[in-house]
Amino acid sequence: MALRASISKKVFDFNFTARTSRGRMKNRVSWFIKLWDDRDPAVFGLGECAPLPGLSIDDKPDYEEVLNGVAAKADMLKLTSSALLQDSASLVPEGYPSIIFGLETALLDLKNGGRRVIFDNGFLASTPIPINGLVWMGDLDEMLQQASIKIEEGFRCIKIKVGGLNFEKECDILNYIRKKYFREDITLRLDANGAFKTEEALYKLYDLSRYKIHSIEQPIKPRQSELEELCRKSPIPIALDEELIGIHSAEAKKELLMRTKPQYIIIKPSLHGGILGTQEWISIAESMNIGWWITSALESNIGLNAICQLTANYPVSIPQGLGTGKLYDNNIESPLEVKKGQIFYNPKLSWNLDEFADA
Repeated sequence: MALRASISKKVFDFNFTARTSRGRMKNRVSWFIKLWDDRDPAVFGLGECAPLPGLSIDDKPDYEEVLNGVAAKADMLKLTSSALLQDSASLVPEGYPSIIFGLETALLDLKNGGRRVIFDNGFLASTPIPINGLVWMGDLDEMLQQASIKIEEGFRCIKIKVGGLNFEKECDILNYIRKKYFREDITLRLDANGAFKTEEALYKLYDLSRYKIHSIEQPIKPRQSELEELCRKSPIPIALDEELIGIHSAEAKKELLMRTKPQYIIIKPSLHGGILGTQEWISIAESMNIGWWITSALESNIGLNAICQLTANYPVSIPQGLGTGKLYDNNIESPLEVKKGQIFYNPKLSWNLDEFADA
C-alpha cells in the first residue's frame, strides 16, 4: 500500500460583500488535498487548506509550491501509525498551519473510510453545536438588519464586528439591539480585529460595557505591550484571536497566556496549528482556567465539517463560531445545516463531491 495525493484549487464567491476592519472580501481561495491508497483510488480523504489573506501566517507567495511539496511526500505516511497526526505535521515546514490542518483532516478522513468522518462523535449523530450569529460590518441600517434577521432566525448569541464605523454609530447599534430585544436573553459578542488604537482602547471598552457585552475579540493589534494591562483593566472580558497566530511551541503558548491572562482565547485550526495545535491551546488554556471557543476561518463546508467534528470532541457549554456555511454562492453541498442558532449534521443529506472524484 502507498498513499497518493493530489492538489486542487477552488475560488469561493461570497454571496454578499464581506467587510471587516481589514477591508472587503469578494471571494476567498482554498486548496484541497486529496489522499487515497493506490490500491483503491475510489476511496479518498479530503482536507481543506485555506489561508486567510492578510491574516494567516502562511499567506505567502510560495504557498502552493510548499503544498505541492508536502503532497509529493504523502507516500511517507502510514495510516496505521499510532502517531499519524504527528507524522503528518513533520512533513509540513513550520509556519504553514493551514496545510497542517488540511493534511491532518485528509488523513483522518481516509483512515475512517473516506466518508468525511474526521472524528466519529455525537456531531455525526445529529447532536447540534450552539453557534453565534455573525453580523458583518456595513452601514448602520445594514448591520441593524443583519442583527434583526439573526435574532429572528433563532440565534441567541450575536457577534458583531466593530472598528470599521464611527464609534458612536457602533454604540447606537448595540443600544438599539438592547432596547428592541430587552425581553430576550441575547448574548452580544464583539470582534474588533485589532482596530482600536491603544491609547483609546480602554476608554472605548468602558463605553461599550454599558451594553452588557459578553466579550470582545482582539481589541488592539497583536504584539502590543499594552495588551497585558488592557486584559487586567478591561470591564469587558477580552478574547485573544490574532494574538495566537505564529505561536508554535507549548512553552511560547504558556508564556503568552501567563503574561496576558485573557478571559478567553479563540482558536481557528487553520490559523493556530491544525488539530494538534488546537488541542494543545485548549489544554494549556484549561490548565489556567481560561475559557475558549473554536471558530472557523471562512472555510468551505469541507473545512467547516472537520472543525465541527473536532469541536464536538469537547463538552461545549457556550456558542462556537461555526456559522459560516452559507457565505458562498458556490459552496460544496454537504449535510451541514444551521437552524435556531445551532449547527448540526443531517444524515439525510449527501455530499456532492463530483468535482473531486477525478482530481
